[in-house]
Amino acid sequence: MEIRYWNQRLETLPRHELRQLQLERLREVVGYALQTPFYQKRLPKAGISSPEDIRSLDDLKKIPFTVKDDLRQAFPKGLLAVDMEKVVRIHSSSGTTGIPTVIYYTADDLDRWTDLLARSIVATGAGPADVFQNMMSYGLFTGGLGMHYGAERVGMAVIPVGGGNTQRQLQIMRDFRTTVLHITPSYLLHIHQRMPEFGLTPADLNLKKAWMGAEPHSENTRLKLQELFGIDIYNSYGLSEMNGPGVAFECVYKNDLHVWEDGYIIEIIDPRTGEPVEDGQEGEVVFTNLIRHALPLLRYRTRDLAFLHPEPCPCGRTARRMSRITGRTDDMLIINGVNVFPSQIEEVLMSIPEVGTNYQIHLSRHEGLDRLTVKVEIYSKLFTGDLAALEALKNKINEKLRASITINSRIELHEPGSLPAFEGKAKRVVDEREKL
Repeated sequence: MEIRYWNQRLETLPRHELRQLQLERLREVVGYALQTPFYQKRLPKAGISSPEDIRSLDDLKKIPFTVKDDLRQAFPKGLLAVDMEKVVRIHSSSGTTGIPTVIYYTADDLDRWTDLLARSIVATGAGPADVFQNMMSYGLFTGGLGMHYGAERVGMAVIPVGGGNTQRQLQIMRDFRTTVLHITPSYLLHIHQRMPEFGLTPADLNLKKAWMGAEPHSENTRLKLQELFGIDIYNSYGLSEMNGPGVAFECVYKNDLHVWEDGYIIEIIDPRTGEPVEDGQEGEVVFTNLIRHALPLLRYRTRDLAFLHPEPCPCGRTARRMSRITGRTDDMLIINGVNVFPSQIEEVLMSIPEVGTNYQIHLSRHEGLDRLTVKVEIYSKLFTGDLAALEALKNKINEKLRASITINSRIELHEPGSLPAFEGKAKRVVDEREKL
């Protein structure tokens, strides 16, 4: 298997040298943090009044966690560390609580971020010979512009089409012989479902790779997509608070995600106690950004759940690998007292060949008890009028789900295209219990 590097020296830096580089960059970013109204109040209380107070990486633990509410309360400039004259770009979240989170970048911040994205792209084996169709939304969302700039730096031919309009997306893939996509897993599943409408099959396309982002997905979803399209699917991880995509990326071995540790310090903590957990043990992911100066963020709690692999990757990169996101501390569903993550349900559904490419989790309450209904699309050839076969499939799905999540669910089978389709992040969970 061919292994390519974008910056081989940094990507294979011995661990002790990598930690020394992290320490130097942590001191630098703490210096910028002390220029912000937010951290000017917070850091001295933790015994950190200057960068020199960070004597080792262990001193990071002195710094209190930063959470999303801190960003909202600091809106719009409480975390800005530089003069506005040095800011060249602003990204922002949608602000579901009414107050968005805003991220500022200097030109140097964007340059460092772009370089990590170029590194991520090359790690998957892509390069200047590829035609890249970027199907993520542009604008305030970081996903579109982030990967766009990284792909251009690598030398790829970039098609900045953005999201939506499936027929046009497929036409562009054919016209320009697109080889690489950046797309959500739910939308790629949707595209496969729609292809017969336009007389197309995956064999009519020139696709080689797809980078998945913006929403968690299971390994079974990856395997299903690879089988449906005959391409390599690579998992990526990012969040706007840490710049956007390119915080962690899979290499050609697909052994989970290399965290670019020269750009970010990763911690895995017990979400209840805040204490660190051992490598291999699941916990909440915490990041410190080492490469952004306009808006420094220290020990940011992502609410994502994952674990770190203790063993090295065969690719030779020394950056530790993070598992795919297994759930979130804030999207966990409590169903009649049982903790369930939507990702557990997806894992089961995508392992069943008869299940199609779309599903929905519906929660309601009946006679004081929670009721879980899982609506799944199945392939149209199964709707033959054989009720016994459909009932057997429903029982099969329910048994596999019960083995995973320990509770019974009602299974509804739907024809392809009958459930809501999503071109961006999929809304898989409909919880109507709060309305009752």
